[in-house]
Amino acid sequence: MARILVVDDESSIRRTLKDILEFEKHQVEVASNGQEALDFINDEDFDVVLLDIKMPEMDGMEVLERITKMKDIPVVMISGHGTIETAVEAIRKGAYDFIVKPPDLNRLLVIVRNAIDKSDLVTQTRQLKKEVDKKYEIVGESEKIVALKEMIERVAPTSARVLIEGENGTGKELVARQLHEQSTRSKSPFIEVNCAAIPSELIESQLFGHEKGSFTSAIKQRKGDFELAHGGTLFLDEIGDMSLSAQAKVLRALQENKIIRVGGEKEIFVDVRVIAATNKDLKSAIKNGKFREDLYHRLSVIIMEVPPLRDRKSDIPILVHHFIDQISASHGKSPVPTEEKAIDQLIELTWSGNVRELHNVVERLLILCTDKITVEDVERFVKPLMI
Repeated sequence: MARILVVDDESSIRRTLKDILEFEKHQVEVASNGQEALDFINDEDFDVVLLDIKMPEMDGMEVLERITKMKDIPVVMISGHGTIETAVEAIRKGAYDFIVKPPDLNRLLVIVRNAIDKSDLVTQTRQLKKEVDKKYEIVGESEKIVALKEMIERVAPTSARVLIEGENGTGKELVARQLHEQSTRSKSPFIEVNCAAIPSELIESQLFGHEKGSFTSAIKQRKGDFELAHGGTLFLDEIGDMSLSAQAKVLRALQENKIIRVGGEKEIFVDVRVIAATNKDLKSAIKNGKFREDLYHRLSVIIMEVPPLRDRKSDIPILVHHFIDQISASHGKSPVPTEEKAIDQLIELTWSGNVRELHNVVERLLILCTDKITVEDVERFVKPLMI
């Protein structure tokens, strides 16, 4: 059952549409003019709006424009003077579909059903985005984390390249994700490349793509990650492990905003914001001839340091409860309570694996504890396995 708003200045049309839709088990509200419809939409949630075009005072096109600015609701326009030009204009202004009076019953029900499906999909997408946003949330209230969040807020809306430094497991990817989500590129792709996980002989094909036949296994043309990230963000994780030859090509791409696929000759324009991350000391790598100094300066317009967990231990209680909620939800279970002394024990540990290690420990405790996480659980399931 869906909630549908019917907007028409003709009472006979309102009554007919209401009867038809209620017969299909939908919940229907009616409005006789544009302002009444906007008041309804401002106060309540609807899955679909059926909106007449020709109405006194405020016509349907103006109401449509206002609705699209208020909420993401499929709007089906209705007109007794249907023309192709009117339909095209309605769709251009954001209408989901267009039908003429008197409406064909079967067509009306099909359009409404499809509009409801779209509304459900939008709701699901919004919920999934909330879950993804929560997954990549930077959790903590320590001084260093607050400073990091403030820096992200300042830097994200700009086009500046960022180099994120920090130990393994500190959450460098979360910083990159937040920089993307808070930027003007947030609706465009976020492409992540783990430079340490890709063999040196394949990294160039991964980044720049290749033409068919450019090497033995190149059986078809492939776009690289620079192309796939066009308009969005390319995150080069563990860039300190990238080969020198690939570094030279990345430098050229950053200088000219152009790439050439492996085995190709055509230059391809790319509009990409590059964010890089490393757990290595790149300045030492430069001195040892393992990293290009010119690439370092291109990447490090802004440098962000993600603190290790040992420097933000006051965040451990917050992180523990956050992980309990997150992991319990993923397992389809209710969160379990945690003894305060158990959290005190966790604070005292070393955490060489940083936040990632803490996440794994909390998951282990949730699986192996009974009805709550106790000091005994920490003594039994955590301490013996710490490195």
